[in-house]
Amino acid sequence: MNISLSSEIEKFIESQVESGKYPSAEEVIVAGIRLLEERERIYKGRFEELKSEILLGVEASERGEVIDGETVFFQLQQKLQQRRDQAGL
Repeated sequence: MNISLSSEIEKFIESQVESGKYPSAEEVIVAGIRLLEERERIYKGRFEELKSEILLGVEASERGEVIDGETVFFQLQQKLQQRRDQAGL
């Protein structure tokens, strides 16, 4: 596989090797790919959590367990004000 890198990325890779953090340019690239893999796992996990939360909300709504929008926003404003008060803002 051949990959073309911008001069900025090449300089960054070189600086990482020169700093002693990595023994070679390949190790810098491998570390970057591992970070990307980890980020993708986190996003995928969070996406699954959100789908589950949405499903719970839909099911609650179908059972008639809903709160009108004005009440929700009022409760959110109260929570926000409490946080501001606690932070001394």
